[in-house]
Amino acid sequence: MTTDQVLIGVGLILVLAVGSQVLAGRLRVPALIVLLPVGFAAGALIDDVGPEELLGAAFSPLVSLAVAVILYDAGLGLDLARLKGHTRRVVVRLIWIGVLVTGLLGTLLAAPLLGMSARAAVMIGAILVVSGPTVVGPLLGFVRPKDRLQRILIWEGSLIDPVGGVLGALVFHAVVASAGHHLGGGTAQFLASVGIGAAGGAVGSALLWALLRVLRLSEVLGTTAQLASVVGVAALCDVLRDDTGLIAAVVMGLAVANLPGMDVPARRPFFETLVSLILGLLFISISATVTPHSLRHVWLPALGLAAFLVLVVRPLVAVVSTLGTDLTRGERGFIGWMAPRGIVAAATASTFSAGLVAEGIGGASKILPAVFVVIVATVTLYGLTASAVARRLGVVRPSRSRPLLVGGDPWVVDLGVALKAAGLEVLMWAGEEEQRERVRQAGIELAPGELLGAATGGAAELEGITAVYLLTAEDDFNALAAVVLRGSVEGTVHRLNAPADSHGVVAPFIGGEVLFGADLTWPTFSRRYEEGAAVLGQPVGDALRPGDALRPGDALRPGDALRPGGDLLFLVRRDGRLDPVMGGSTPLPRPGDTAVLLAPGRRADGSPPE
Repeated sequence: MTTDQVLIGVGLILVLAVGSQVLAGRLRVPALIVLLPVGFAAGALIDDVGPEELLGAAFSPLVSLAVAVILYDAGLGLDLARLKGHTRRVVVRLIWIGVLVTGLLGTLLAAPLLGMSARAAVMIGAILVVSGPTVVGPLLGFVRPKDRLQRILIWEGSLIDPVGGVLGALVFHAVVASAGHHLGGGTAQFLASVGIGAAGGAVGSALLWALLRVLRLSEVLGTTAQLASVVGVAALCDVLRDDTGLIAAVVMGLAVANLPGMDVPARRPFFETLVSLILGLLFISISATVTPHSLRHVWLPALGLAAFLVLVVRPLVAVVSTLGTDLTRGERGFIGWMAPRGIVAAATASTFSAGLVAEGIGGASKILPAVFVVIVATVTLYGLTASAVARRLGVVRPSRSRPLLVGGDPWVVDLGVALKAAGLEVLMWAGEEEQRERVRQAGIELAPGELLGAATGGAAELEGITAVYLLTAEDDFNALAAVVLRGSVEGTVHRLNAPADSHGVVAPFIGGEVLFGADLTWPTFSRRYEEGAAVLGQPVGDALRPGDALRPGDALRPGDALRPGGDLLFLVRRDGRLDPVMGGSTPLPRPGDTAVLLAPGRRADGSPPE
């Protein structure tokens, strides 16, 4: 290819990858539903987009290293402390039972359905055992299932990918050898691959510990050092044994996320951006290698294979894996309806099918197009139906707001009590032990751990949080935490305004979502609380004449005025949404809402002001 063709091809792949993700975001559908057909169409219509022509022999190794980076990022979000009890049992069963049952049944059906040899059928059966966090994660983001269910599916996808990659490599070598390994020999090879991957992961983890803990690299250098370490270790492991770099990558991610003393730079947004870009590039590139001619006699049988995997195999695996656990019937049903195939299936199919075709294995040319059809079918089916199925099974997290209040002063705790009394699931975090004890005594759920570490490390403490309200006395902390937390939670991040005479280093100069009016700063809340003010909730709907005092049992009607000194802080809507008063905009109350006010009267727990 000429230089101009290479430039055009690389530029088009990048534009199509990002453009497809932007379009998917606007349509509110998983990106894969757009990426796969766009890549297929581009490969069929534009010769310059073909990755094998652009990169030649480097294409397959680059795909393997890119998948390693993706799995490392997935490992960073896996908290071993939360993999316990029935959750751990289900995850372990889903992996080993899922691999055995899916591989065996997929092989038995693929041979007659796709008209391929037994050796090619074994290969496609091994490829289709994987799921993957890169597909499951975005789907669960749309569905919003309960926390335990989400953890199970993310753990399964993150751990089954490297297992499936190694299994695919072993099956590939066995098929090429044409002799079929004895069970003992195959088991020994599998264990050897796991050992090499685990050893590489241990070496890589020690390297990261030295870089991050001993050298204490800056955020930028620490992030690039992580990327270089993962790519270097994965490449070395793959040289020693095919696809063992995937195991090493997951082990390194788990180590960084869970080992004590790992001072990880707070640069997860960089990795999230990189992974998003890599996913787009991989799916466009791999889809472009599938030609319309290769699908001509494969697409209908492959759809039958996908239907068998979705309607028979996955429900069977879910039933067996959840026997004897405390999962509800709805949770078991949803696990049986969530097994989309993703990037590892596409990458292994692209890599191994070409080698089997070169060896003259019968039906090997059908592996990549068949896997492509299965990926498209499963992602589309689950993407379009998962939300409805989750609602039908009753496993969706409540749509009501789940705010995180940061701070432990008396008025902040009373705010949490008032919001909880209005029907919200409130989570609080405070740094000082005295404040944390105050939160516990108020009966409000207390977020464990370090707030910023939980956010930047992707810990489960922030799962399901719809908004964060930074209400501490430290204006600079509020401002900096707002910057760090933004993008780490599903909703918005708000902070108290800094006083006009603030001497803070950061707070006066950082914008963002500022709560309440310009005069309602932390010193104002503290002073007015000492003067007898209280935070309390009042239902909207009954009459309250302008100028009347707000007392327990009173109600606020749309258009009513507050007595001088009273301030509206939040409106809890009748559907459970929480609307804060912002610095320039005040939400209008409607019948059925609950107004949370700072006003003279009894505090939220019913006690009189001191």
